[in-house]
Parts: sequence; structure tokens; C-alpha cells
Amino acid sequence: MSRFLSRWLVLTIAAGVMVALLPGMEAVGEPPILGIAAFALFLALFNASIKPIVQLIALPISLLSFGLFALVLNWLFMELASWLAMSLFDVGVIIHGFLWAVLGSLIMSIVSGIVNAVTGD
Repeated sequence: MSRFLSRWLVLTIAAGVMVALLPGMEAVGEPPILGIAAFALFLALFNASIKPIVQLIALPISLLSFGLFALVLNWLFMELASWLAMSLFDVGVIIHGFLWAVLGSLIMSIVSGIVNAVTGD
């Protein structure tokens, strides 16, 4: 359980940086960190549960597309996390297009790696 909570915290920090840097991402909530935390919660749940299975099933398509289909999967998971957060909690992160989701997932990956390296996780 503590592993999941630390992963959620890391994703919340990464999503906060993503929203701060990209004009195509908008945090909804008062304060905005609530929306970012709800969005990160669903991303952490997906990363821990269904994302590895979906990536394994989609592996042949990813290989044929030279990994570009992985971008589509990241976009779908980000959109799903955004939709769930907005539907269930009325807070979240609004993603204004596929390109912003791709750039956002790139920023989140970099920030997550840095935070994990600093914390030793």
C-alpha cells in the first residue's frame, strides 16, 4: 500500500509540473491541486492494474507501428483518467488534444524519473 501511495504522490508532482508547463492542460478544482491529485490517482490505479495487460495485448500493434501505438495508449489512459476524475469528483485535468497528451506524458515520464531518482524509489 505504501508503494502505491508513493507512486500516487510522484504522479501528482509530475502532473502538477505538466499542468504548469503546458497551456493545453488545465487543472479544474479549487484549489487546483485537488484536480491534479484526482487525475493522478486514476493514473496510478491504471498503471498498477490494467495498463500492463493492455500494453501486452497491444504489443503486436506497437511493434508494427514502431512504438507509435504506445502514444495512443498513453493518450487513452490520460483521457480516461481525466474523464473519471471529472465525472466522480468534479475536479481533474482537462486535456485539450492528442498532442498535449503526448507532450504531457513525456513531461510526466521525465519528472517521475527525476523524483524517483531523488527519493531513491
